[in-house]
Amino acid sequence: MHIAILNQHHHNPDCPATCRHYTFMEALAKRHQISLVASDGWRRIRITDKYGWVPEGVELHECVEPYANKMGVRKRLKSFAGFAACAFKKAMQLQKPDIFWAVSTPLSTPWVASQAAKFRNVPWVFEVQDLWPSFPIQMGAVQNTWLQQRLYRMEKRLYESASHIITLSPDMTEHIIGLGIPQGKITTNYNGTDLEMVDAVTEEEVEALRVQYNLQGKQVVLYAGTYGRANSMQALMQTIEQMAADTSITFILTGNGYYEKQLKELAQRVPNLLLLPPQPRPEVFRLFKLAAVSVVTFNDLPVLATNSPAKLYDSLACGTPAIVTNPGWTKRFVEEHGCGWYVPAEQPEALAQTIQSALSQQQELLAAGARGIAVSRRLFDRQQLVLQVEEVLKRAVQ
Repeated sequence: MHIAILNQHHHNPDCPATCRHYTFMEALAKRHQISLVASDGWRRIRITDKYGWVPEGVELHECVEPYANKMGVRKRLKSFAGFAACAFKKAMQLQKPDIFWAVSTPLSTPWVASQAAKFRNVPWVFEVQDLWPSFPIQMGAVQNTWLQQRLYRMEKRLYESASHIITLSPDMTEHIIGLGIPQGKITTNYNGTDLEMVDAVTEEEVEALRVQYNLQGKQVVLYAGTYGRANSMQALMQTIEQMAADTSITFILTGNGYYEKQLKELAQRVPNLLLLPPQPRPEVFRLFKLAAVSVVTFNDLPVLATNSPAKLYDSLACGTPAIVTNPGWTKRFVEEHGCGWYVPAEQPEALAQTIQSALSQQQELLAAGARGIAVSRRLFDRQQLVLQVEEVLKRAVQ
């Protein structure tokens, strides 16, 4: 097959981000012709230079369009619109593909795929990474009621237009079914993680980190991800302040985003917060293996309960139990599989208590970590998840 992928937020393992599609393209390019239409936004925050920008065999068609998590609404809209215009032009100039595969967010990317697929008379598959427009609407970025309704109608039309829909969580699937889309048209394909990178981390590397940051005798609580407005950073900062007197615990945060300035100010006031710069993909697994527990925090919004956070998969695969604050499928998952704990979102006192309780039960902590590894091997291996996506694409073409 010739598969044309549209993804505004392409990145590679040199970047501080999950690399689901890099791994998938690397596998698919061995058996298919892959064309990628993407922006250059993430090139600007590349940390190392150990990987090709795209996997071997992938043909890149790149749009020059900046993007950053710190952008306000207007700059983001400009970025989305700029990429959409460029991506449509490039999609129409490609050698005719057998199928288009659109990766949201934003919603403008699948819209471009739907239009290009219609003009070129080929099927298209819609991969839903976050529920749009529910996410920006619930975050307060779209307040005009007329525009909200237009966006909701656009969302449903795109689901109806797509040959098939891929979601990254069961709650996303239920949301789409609730809009009247047949269940048989939807495949849940977990975000997953890169087990080869997990396995490449050695005990010596982890111990070297412990020595480098003077963490001997400390229990590490890790947050690895975006310091964004959806990530309940204010509540997490309150938790860290409340636990500042406990010298046996060190919080390590690695990432960047909207609350970076406030976190740097907090790190000046409390002794148990270590802020690290964003890490390339292979390096973040060393931090997860260093940590006793990780936190996966989000705001108390219904749409965020459906999401599929990469840091959850990375943490469990490294044998590090996770504390989640989403009341949706992640709560059910960690409780059912005994690989973490749930705390209601935006409750810093409850989060502090849960962290202290988890760290005080060493045997249960180890057992939860082992259960996390086992379920990750069974469900989260991207080398297996890509095979499911490949079958979806083949069926859509046939």
